Amino acid sequence: MAGKPSLFDLAGARAFIAGGYGGIGGGIARRLAEAGAAVAIAGRSGDKAATFATTLVGDGHVAHGFPMDAGSVADMQRAVDDAAGRLGGLDILVNCIGFNREQRIADVTESMFDEMYRGNLRAAMFLAQAVARHQIEGRRGGSQVHLLSVRAKLGMRGYGYSAYCANKGALVMLVKQHAVELAQHAITVNGIAPTVVQTPMASEWRADPKRWEALLARIPLGRVADRDDVAGAAVFFCAPASRFVTGQVLYLDGGITATQ
Repeated sequence: MAGKPSLFDLAGARAFIAGGYGGIGGGIARRLAEAGAAVAIAGRSGDKAATFATTLVGDGHVAHGFPMDAGSVADMQRAVDDAAGRLGGLDILVNCIGFNREQRIADVTESMFDEMYRGNLRAAMFLAQAVARHQIEGRRGGSQVHLLSVRAKLGMRGYGYSAYCANKGALVMLVKQHAVELAQHAITVNGIAPTVVQTPMASEWRADPKRWEALLARIPLGRVADRDDVAGAAVFFCAPASRFVTGQVLYLDGGITATQ
């Protein structure tokens, strides 16, 4: 008698990972592929996307790379459509697009604030829209996952995080609203909000010993996240194990939000 299928089996699923060759996105893409999904890697550098996809193919997975400018709604739609055409449809979106520019409140410029909005919130909106169109058309349900930050819930003392916190906080409500709208199509929408993750982008934290020590002191588990911490959460939100979970944000923070 055959056993029940794994709650974390993604065989046959087709995933679009925006920012899929970066420190966090690359880890997620690899773990989704290892779970059986065919993955479309998209990002600003078409060469980096293609190179990482080739690496995954060499490891026995189905992967393709696509250039994508997250600052252009039309180009995001084009990349999603190209990926859906190549894979025969889309079931999963993992949005790892996002960045920060630090400016204190007295120094925040209109251009910086608008840049942050386009990269952190507008990109999420229109990636979700483009993928949802294919998910709805496919009639297979699916999932969408957005990477946020613990700063979606907590301000950052001592640093200029107005634009970043505002955009990540707004993304929480975008997740909830999209979850409500897409539920009728059996599409779940959730967010992952980590603290600092051990990737090359964390180098600015490690370069300042006092800042790094203060960060670790705030985390009850005594360390920052690693890539598999985030990838594990992403696989859960994309897999059958979470089919009754939607509109939620997982604060993957080692306990920070439990203590503040």
